Amino acid sequence: MPNIKGAIKRVKQSAAANEQNSTTKHAMRTAVRKAEVALDAKAEDATILLKDAIKKMDTAARKGLIHKNTAARQKARLTKKAL
Repeated sequence: MPNIKGAIKRVKQSAAANEQNSTTKHAMRTAVRKAEVALDAKAEDATILLKDAIKKMDTAARKGLIHKNTAARQKARLTKKAL
């Protein structure tokens, strides 16, 4: 544990940011997984789940959790499955 006041604060801030980032990324992965399952099963709510997954991917890309090209690639693959 650091002794300097600024370093202590930085550790706390890093932990809080890590928690938020992990939550956002986990939510994105879960949404993508649910959308894929729904699209494969041709479920009625597949388009709603697809929109939710795309929204979460855009959010993660905007926050820098995933690269914008990765988000674009994943969105393209999901929408291709929808058609």
